[in-house]
Amino acid sequence: MSKIILYITAKTIWTFLFWSSDVHENRAHVHVGKKATNVLAKFWLEPTISVANKGSLTDAQIKQILEFITAHKDILLDQWQIFKSGKKVKLITITKK
Repeated sequence: MSKIILYITAKTIWTFLFWSSDVHENRAHVHVGKKATNVLAKFWLEPTISVANKGSLTDAQIKQILEFITAHKDILLDQWQIFKSGKKVKLITITKK
């Protein structure tokens, strides 16, 4: 598991990550959860941003994460390329103001 982004809001710290088995998938995606999330959500980053699996997140949480992904798509895709190339991905922390 490679944590790629911590997204810190007033109420929640969201973790964005790639699984080691993701290296075998060609379509860019990210898994997202927060503390006490039972099942992580999965979001496609290409060809368009969409929900692959809702996991344990509510509809409101899905909406919040889709907005974040849309605003930070370039960072997420850059992280995906680093991950796919076999290099170590550095954790990025983003705080909502």
